[in-house]
Amino acid sequence: MAENFDAIIIGAGVIGASVGLELARQGWRTLNVDRLPAAGYGSTSASCAIIRSHYSTLDGTALAFEGYQYWRQWADHLGVDDERGLARFEEVGCAIMKTPLNGHMASICANLDALGIAWEDWDNETLSKRLPIYDLHSYAPAKLPDDPGFGEATGPSMHGAIFTPQAGYISDPQLATHNVQVAAEAAGGKFRFNCDVIAIRQMNGRACGITLANGDEIDAAVVVNVAGPHSSKVNELAGVAESMTIKTRALRQEVVHLPSPDGFDYMTHGPVTSDSDISCYSRPEVGNHILFGSEDPECDEREWVDPDNYNTEFTAQWQTQALRAGQRIPSLKIPNQATGVVSLYDVTDDWIPIYDVSDLPGFYMAVGTSGNQFKNAPVAGAMMAELIVKCQAGHDHDADPVCFDYHYTKRQANIGFFSRNRQINPNSSFSVLG
Repeated sequence: MAENFDAIIIGAGVIGASVGLELARQGWRTLNVDRLPAAGYGSTSASCAIIRSHYSTLDGTALAFEGYQYWRQWADHLGVDDERGLARFEEVGCAIMKTPLNGHMASICANLDALGIAWEDWDNETLSKRLPIYDLHSYAPAKLPDDPGFGEATGPSMHGAIFTPQAGYISDPQLATHNVQVAAEAAGGKFRFNCDVIAIRQMNGRACGITLANGDEIDAAVVVNVAGPHSSKVNELAGVAESMTIKTRALRQEVVHLPSPDGFDYMTHGPVTSDSDISCYSRPEVGNHILFGSEDPECDEREWVDPDNYNTEFTAQWQTQALRAGQRIPSLKIPNQATGVVSLYDVTDDWIPIYDVSDLPGFYMAVGTSGNQFKNAPVAGAMMAELIVKCQAGHDHDADPVCFDYHYTKRQANIGFFSRNRQINPNSSFSVLG
């Protein structure tokens, strides 16, 4: 006889665990299933876990600023103790270089102003005082190292930066996910690991449960796809992939870890940065290192992969990002041994996530989230729970999008902004910046 739950959440990353937590808090009997051995072991554990509010759209900015509030009040949000301790929010601020590519931050600052989010305008002198290791010449557009002009300044200087003090990073994203799991279990939620889902079962035109690779069948009137880079495969199991206007794909990424230059304590004095002039973002990393990720410049080939079969070793991309970082920080030491992370993003066509129903009643999606949605996990969980509860009670979200009241910032979100059937948003950065 099959086990029975009110909702099965496929995935136990930070967003999947958050969906489980919020539904369990509403009295639902929930089960998170994951193919890996523990919560947060997939793309979540590889996340740079940056918390920031600057986005190219107002809706994205509002969601991120609401998410920031949860991380600031993490212990209160969880409401339980975790024997492993709580993940720390390192609120070091974020410096975003003003470049022609981002319109010198004019529209993004307008979004910040509209929401009352604090920011400071740094000129080059201020930028040099805060980051004396920086070379402030312009090197745009980003190039590959074998380009004859690589490393040569293309302009006399940068144009300063915008600094948002209400930003930073989570020290341990996997621990943060375990925190959420503990809170969900305290609310009655269940988790099961090392489980491969091989079928989304249907009855009378509705989702009715899942089948695992070992043959186990688990029943539920609600199944939620939060499978990260495997989201497209789960959508195919449910038979909903082809009918979606916006699709998801797995994108391979490499993140670089390099030691901070001699004489500069980046762990103490370094902010999160976003630098579209060299197409790198960065944040402090354990051991007085600096983490560098790619902002996906046009010259770089995007490597779309099968999430079950991709190269997990570093490639020339690691060196490319390290050398780009070295343009901004000439004293950066690049070791012979590559260190960092190779992992996958789950990406939509416009890099804005899908938080939505599907064409299969009872089957819901929180997908296309990797790369820039870790910060939004707590509020995304609450938003998905609201969507699911209302739609299961008969609300037609496609015809009349559900609105969600943000707990901290007291704004209201139209969840239809994240629809699977939206038109591609022209205001998106079409990159990890969202």
